Amino acid sequence: MKRKLKWILDILMTLALFFLMGWHFWGETAHEWVGAGMFALFIAHHILNRSWYQSLARGKYKPVRILMLIVNILTLTAMVILMYSGITMSRHVFAFLPVRGGMAAARRLHILGSYWGFLLMSLHLGLHWSMVWSALEKKTGKQNRYFCFAGSFLIAVYGAYVFIKRDFLTCLLLKNEFVFLDYEEPRLLLSV
Repeated sequence: MKRKLKWILDILMTLALFFLMGWHFWGETAHEWVGAGMFALFIAHHILNRSWYQSLARGKYKPVRILMLIVNILTLTAMVILMYSGITMSRHVFAFLPVRGGMAAARRLHILGSYWGFLLMSLHLGLHWSMVWSALEKKTGKQNRYFCFAGSFLIAVYGAYVFIKRDFLTCLLLKNEFVFLDYEEPRLLLSV
C-alpha cells in the first residue's frame, strides 16, 4: 500500500510540476493553489521516504550514490527556495501572512528556484528511473525492456532539445531576470 501511495504521490508531483511551469496559461491564483498543493505533496513525499534520511549514515558511498545525494540535496534546496519565495510573493493563498517587502529578491529567487528545481527534479526522476523500469517489467514482462530503454532515451533527448530551445541556461544563471512567455503558444506545446 505504501509503495502504491508513493507512486501516486510521485505522479501527482510530476503533473503539478508541468502545470506550474505553464503558469501563464492558468493564471496567478491557480498557480498559487497548485503551488501550495505541491508544497503539501513535497512534504508527504519526504515523510513517505524518510527511510532515505535514516540510511544516510549507513553503507558505502560509491559514485552513483554520491551523485544521487548531491542531486537530492540540491533539489531539496531548490524546493525550499521555491516555497519561501512563493509564500513571500503570494497574493492569494498565503496573503493572510504578515510578509511585507522583499518582492524583488523573492521574484529572483523564484525564477532561480523554478529553473534549477525543474532541472534537478528531472535529474532526480532520471536517477530513479530504474524503479519505473522495474515496475513496467513486472506488469508487461521483460520482453519490453528494449521498449522501456528506447522510451527513456527519447525522453532524455527531448529534454536536452527543450533545454537548448528554451534557453534554460540563461535562466539558470539569471542572466535575464525577465522570462518572456508566448501567450499565443498552444498549451500542449508548453514543453516544446
